[in-house]
Amino acid sequence: MYGEGWNFGEVANDARFEQATQLNMAGTGIGTFSDRLRDAVRGGGPFDDGIGLRANQGFINGLWYDPNEVALAEEQALAELLLSGDQIRVGLAGNLASYEFIDSNGNPVTGADVDYNGSPAGYTADPQENIVYVSAHDNQTLFDIGQYHHPLDTSMADRVRAQNLGIDITALAQGVSFFHAGVDMLRSKSLDRDSFNSGDWFNRLDFTFDTSGWGVGLPVAEKNESNWPIIGPLLSGLDAPSSGDMGATFAHAKEILEIRTSSELFSLDTADDVQDRVGFHNTGPAQVPGLIVMSIDDTVGDDLDPDADGMWVLINAGDEPITFDVNELSDADVILHPVQQTSTDAVVRVSSFTAGTFSVPARTTAVFVELEPDVTPPTIDAEAELVSARGTNGVFRVNVSCADDRSDAAITSILINSTPVANGQEVLLITSWGPERQRVLNGELRMWAPSFELTVTCVDESGNESTVVVDIPLGPPGLE
Repeated sequence: MYGEGWNFGEVANDARFEQATQLNMAGTGIGTFSDRLRDAVRGGGPFDDGIGLRANQGFINGLWYDPNEVALAEEQALAELLLSGDQIRVGLAGNLASYEFIDSNGNPVTGADVDYNGSPAGYTADPQENIVYVSAHDNQTLFDIGQYHHPLDTSMADRVRAQNLGIDITALAQGVSFFHAGVDMLRSKSLDRDSFNSGDWFNRLDFTFDTSGWGVGLPVAEKNESNWPIIGPLLSGLDAPSSGDMGATFAHAKEILEIRTSSELFSLDTADDVQDRVGFHNTGPAQVPGLIVMSIDDTVGDDLDPDADGMWVLINAGDEPITFDVNELSDADVILHPVQQTSTDAVVRVSSFTAGTFSVPARTTAVFVELEPDVTPPTIDAEAELVSARGTNGVFRVNVSCADDRSDAAITSILINSTPVANGQEVLLITSWGPERQRVLNGELRMWAPSFELTVTCVDESGNESTVVVDIPLGPPGLE
């Protein structure tokens, strides 16, 4: 299991040991922490040193689309970004070795075909074996790795949004989500790579949001001294998050977890379920780099979400807003997730869907719900309210309302004995043994007939129609 020629005394710190352990756990039902998605999201790896700490940007913090001062060459960065996108797709699909999709080259591949430093990116046999994470107690915090990777002039608002993407990917992947304590409040350890023996000064968590831990001093020498020349200028030159920044991240984390738990589609049980339901769009060589479009179908197998035909997740890591067309949805009823419609984040509330086109702001994860086809007709409440009596006749006011579970139903017609009237209009109804007739006198509609019926038709946005007929009692026949 450990590999020929490996020194067991050193193997626990060897990446090969971790990979061999993961591959041998497939099919056991026991979860392992997936370094594949972690490194693709963050950039680089846990043992980066020197200039690599800044150069190895990741999917969420500027790789190719927002290069920093020591970034990889453009062509190399783009290739790395496209590979990272494929590794993240595999991770979102439970990190399954058998999961089939189209990779960034346009080829049909499985998760096991996608490369991760010479090993297969996908290695699990079941989604529960995928422990999804982007930061843990070891290595830099998610916020700190972003401080290394973003261009120096990146605003704090953009740094916060980028970190939130890491939280989103962790929360919305198939498998077991794992969150580092404090990631929901921009926790920093002042760039300490290994704070095991750094004490509370670097490891403390401030639940009052008064301090994030950024800039409290140079991290301990044991694992960090060689990088002090890089660490020092960053700690002194970059601002610490404000309490407002920390509070906004905390609110965001709660919202994305509320979205995950809102539907069983984000927690599929088997590899077959994942293969049958999870799909990726914006793949192949013509894709928009830095954008992941994931759908989760609820029209196959058991109905896991009674309110949806599916979910659509768009993760736009780029620094520009995007639009993305899905022709198959041109006639579908798709809405921004209700949690995000009322989000504390004003930016995500701008996300929209119109006639098959998604629009998502920069550095934003937008979740959309594909609603089940609306086949329920609207309900109608209609009456002719007596305003005043005139002998055996009366002046009636027409009151009509239509209700629908998805939208305000449109009132297409209101008729009294085939005569169009308006909602709220007052009409003098006069019983008469003669033929039906009408006239307008002093602006008042007067109608004569032996009896009267109020007919109302309502149509909702999906074209479902309802009609009700209400008798209007006027008492014994008689002339005014």
